[in-house]
Amino acid sequence: MTTVDGAGSVELEIEIEAIEAKALALVEAAHSSAELAEVETAVLGKRSAFSEAHRRLGALEREVARRVGRSLNEARSRVHAAVVARREVLVAAERAAALEADRLDLTEVVGSAVRAPIERGARHVVTKTREELEDVFVGMGFTVAEGPETETDWYNFEGLNMPPAHPARAMFDTFYLDLGAPETVLLRTHTSPVQVHLMEEAVEHGTLPIHAVMPGRCYRRDTPDARHIPIFHQVEGLVVDREVSFGDLAGTIETFTTAYFGPDIHSRLRPAYFPFTEPSAEYEVTCQICLGAGCRTCSNSGWVELGGCGMVDPAVFEAVGIDPDEWSGFAFGFGIDRLAFMRHRFPDLRALVENDVRFLRQF
Repeated sequence: MTTVDGAGSVELEIEIEAIEAKALALVEAAHSSAELAEVETAVLGKRSAFSEAHRRLGALEREVARRVGRSLNEARSRVHAAVVARREVLVAAERAAALEADRLDLTEVVGSAVRAPIERGARHVVTKTREELEDVFVGMGFTVAEGPETETDWYNFEGLNMPPAHPARAMFDTFYLDLGAPETVLLRTHTSPVQVHLMEEAVEHGTLPIHAVMPGRCYRRDTPDARHIPIFHQVEGLVVDREVSFGDLAGTIETFTTAYFGPDIHSRLRPAYFPFTEPSAEYEVTCQICLGAGCRTCSNSGWVELGGCGMVDPAVFEAVGIDPDEWSGFAFGFGIDRLAFMRHRFPDLRALVENDVRFLRQF
């Protein structure tokens, strides 16, 4: 076998330096991990210039080949290290780009570049009104109770002296649910079922008397208009005690009215009919627009209807196991949405559910 040394080894060493310089340049020029993988195969693979130079070592004398081979391996190692370092940089950049592409920008962009500050939410005007009502009634000695929004026909109607086919049921356009027997489960049409639950629990646990208010959401199949919405809010009150009179009811309503609306607003009761109270009355308050002088809002009467009230019918007491000869009581109820409507004087109840922030941020 013919061996080469001297000028041949020097020429090969110079060529190895050129191969390394070219490989490093290609590695540095790669702009993606996929492109770098192709460069790595080209400069370090079986058909690379390094592999060709390694095959030429066999033509050199042993000592010369060992020296040149060492230089070749060192050059190859430097190129491999450069590939590893470049891959780390490219992979990190690609990962950052992917995260940026997947990021959800939840800020609102105003114009082309200015980002608006993130606005904090606030409680709805109905929620605020409910909390204010609860504070007033708690200050008057009432407790706050809640109940389920899905009720049985018995709690919503029968336990309140409205058996099947009772004419009073026509007052309630009801959402019935497809559960159990037909028309036995429904979305409550008023918060009065909570009164039935409270009286049953009081009888079971021996916790009479009762002085409680029950705020909550109700449902009726009303066509939305300026005065009606199908999902609305009520607050009802119930007092069950010994020797409770209609005068106590009138005094409670007047105390609440002046505490909530102010000393210039008063209440009055007008005869009415409700199946679960007897006698029954409608609860009216001084018109806040004209302060009783008479205007278009109150039809020149000086009064605006707010809700209904009355003495608990003995039939309701008997339905829950309370002796009407020993206990008496009164109940009242009115719409929280309607109260907010009257207090803040906005023209349309539908504004409460349209989620227009221009309207809601006023409160």
